[in-house]
Amino acid sequence: MRGAQGAVIVLVRLLVLFAYPRFPGKRFVMMRQMRQATKPIMLVTAFAFVALMVFQWGMDITGQTSGGLGEIGRVNSDAVMYTEYMAAYRNLYDEIQASQEEPISSQQNTEIEDAAFDEVVNQLLIRQELRRRGIGVSDLEISQAALLSPPGELRPQFTDEEGQFDFNGYQIFLATLPPEQLLLLEAYYRDVIPRGKLLRQVSAGIYLSDAELWQLWNDQNEQVEVRYLAFDPANRYEDGQFSIPDSDIEDYYRDQQEEFEVPARAAVKVVVLDKTPTTADTAASGERAVEIRQELLDGADFAETAQQASADQGSAQLGGELGVFPKGRMTGAFDSTVFSTPAGELTDPIQTAFGFHVIEIQERWGQDSAQARHILVPIERTDESEIALLTLADSIEDLGESMVMEDVGTTASVSVQTVDISQNFPFLVGAGQISEGADWVFEEASAGDISPVFETAQAFYMLELVSSEPEGVLPLEQAQAAIESTLLFESKMSQARIDGQAAVARIRSGETLEDIAADLGLEIRDTGLFSRSSFVPGLGRQNTAIGAAFGLRSGEVSEVVTTPTNAFILDLVGYVPADSAAWISQRVEQRQTQVLILQQQRLQEWIDALRTAARIVDRRDEVLAPADEDVVQLPMMF
Repeated sequence: MRGAQGAVIVLVRLLVLFAYPRFPGKRFVMMRQMRQATKPIMLVTAFAFVALMVFQWGMDITGQTSGGLGEIGRVNSDAVMYTEYMAAYRNLYDEIQASQEEPISSQQNTEIEDAAFDEVVNQLLIRQELRRRGIGVSDLEISQAALLSPPGELRPQFTDEEGQFDFNGYQIFLATLPPEQLLLLEAYYRDVIPRGKLLRQVSAGIYLSDAELWQLWNDQNEQVEVRYLAFDPANRYEDGQFSIPDSDIEDYYRDQQEEFEVPARAAVKVVVLDKTPTTADTAASGERAVEIRQELLDGADFAETAQQASADQGSAQLGGELGVFPKGRMTGAFDSTVFSTPAGELTDPIQTAFGFHVIEIQERWGQDSAQARHILVPIERTDESEIALLTLADSIEDLGESMVMEDVGTTASVSVQTVDISQNFPFLVGAGQISEGADWVFEEASAGDISPVFETAQAFYMLELVSSEPEGVLPLEQAQAAIESTLLFESKMSQARIDGQAAVARIRSGETLEDIAADLGLEIRDTGLFSRSSFVPGLGRQNTAIGAAFGLRSGEVSEVVTTPTNAFILDLVGYVPADSAAWISQRVEQRQTQVLILQQQRLQEWIDALRTAARIVDRRDEVLAPADEDVVQLPMMF
C-alpha cells in the first residue's frame, strides 16, 4: 500500500471531523443510512479498485502479481496484459449474461472478446494521454471530492423525500468507514478525477447560444400542414415512352464503378441444428401446465405458485395478477377464453405464442372487461432434449474431422444444404447472422475444409467450404439491366418535373389546385400537422419535401419538389409556431442535455482519432491459441 493512500485516509477523517464536529439528534438515522450505504459504496468502487490493481499495481483480478500468459498485444509503447484483458472480458461477460436468460453463444463470446480488447486499448490510450498531458490528482483533491461530491450511486441513500441531500449524514458515513472501504473510495476518485479533467480539456469550448437552442427547439416543435399532388414517376409513365441508348448505359457503368463493387462470396455446404423447441418439448410444456392446474385444483395457493412457476416475470411478482383489462387487449386465444369462461373458474391450459397459460377468471363484466390472473409455462426444450441437441452437435463436429459434409449428413441423419453467403452480410436461414462462421470461411478455410461447430442464439451450425470468389466489380453484362432500370427512372423523373412545372405555371396564372388535379387525374392529399422530424405518409421523413413544406408562406404553392422516388407540388394549409414560453421554461435543462450530447460526441471522436494514430498490435490469436489444435480454448473463467 502506498504511503499517499494512508495519508488520504487520515486527511478525510480530519476534514470530516473539523468541518462537522457535531450531529445532534441524528445519530440513529445516520447509523441506519451508513449501514444502507455500505453495500452501494462497495459496488461503486469495486471496478475502480480492480482497474487500479490491473493498470497501476500490476496485479491480476485475483490479487496475484501479473504473470501467466503476460503480454497479448501492444498500444504504442504499452503492453496489453492478459490480466487487463481478462478483467474487461469478465466484466462484459457477466453484464451480458445478466441481461439474457439463455447462455452466451460462441458467436457472442467472440464479440465479447473483441469488445474487451477494444476496451483495454481505449483505457491504455486514455492513460497514455493523461501521462502525456501531465494530468494527475492530489490527495487534497481526493479528500475534497470525497467530502463534497459523493458517487452518484450513494446520493439516494442520503436524499430525503423532497430531494435534498443530507451532507451531515454523508459526512458521518465517511467518518465511520473502515480503512479498507476508504481505500476503495480513494481508488474510485483516483480514477475518476483525472478522467474528468481530461474530459474537460477534450470538450473545452463547447457552448450553445440561446439562438442555437431555440433553433433546436423550433425544429422539433414547429408544425405545418400541407396538401399536395404527387406525380409518382414510376407508375405514371409507361416504360415504352422512353428509350435508353447503349452508350448511356456504358457511360453510367464507367462513371459509377463503385456502385457495382461486389463483396467476397462463397458457396458452402451447411448443417443447421435448430434450437427451437420440438413437438415433444411443446407437449412436455403442455403437460407441465396441466400438472400446475391440477395442483391449484388440489388446493395450492395461486399467488405462491405463480411466483415460483410463471415465466411472466411481470405478473409473477404480483402473484399472477393481470388486473382489469378490456376485451381485445390480450392475444387472441387468451382473450377469447377469458371472455367465454364464467367468473371464478380455472381454465384448462391455453396455448399462445408465449406458451401455455393457466388462467383464473376473478371477475367479468359481460363482454366489456374482465379481471384475471394467470401462470405462464413457456415452451422450451426439456433437459433431455437439450442434452440430445448438444450431443448431436458434438457428434457432427467429430464426424466432420474424417468425413465430407454429405457423409456427415447421412451418418448423423441431418439435412445438408448448399447455400451462398456474402462477406458483408453473412446470413444463414435458421441461424441468423453468422459472423463467426464467415470469418472462418473468408479468412481461414480452403475448398473442402469443414469447420468446427459454431453457435448463434438460434442454432448450432457447421460449414464445408465448396468455393469462394474474392470481392470485385460486376461485369457490364450483368449490371446492364440494373443500369437501364436506373436510367429509365431518371427519364421518368425528368418528365415528371416538366409536367409538374407546367402545372405550377397554370396555378400561378389563376387555376386552382383542384382544377389541375382533375385535369391530370391526380389526387389531392392532406398531411395533417407534422414537425420536421415526423414521418409523413406519402411525403416521407426529413427529405426535400419536408424541408420545402416548412419554407412555404400562407397561401403559397411550391415549385416542383423532388425526392429520390417522387415529385410533388405542395400547398400550405396551416402553420403552428413553436411555443417560445415553453422553450424558456426548459432552456436550462435543454442546454445541459445538449452540452452532454456534444461532450460525448467529441469524446468519441477524440478516442477514434487516438486509435487511428496509435500503433495497436493484437496478438491474441498467437498467444491464446491452444497448443493442441483438437482442444478448443475459451477465455479463462475465474
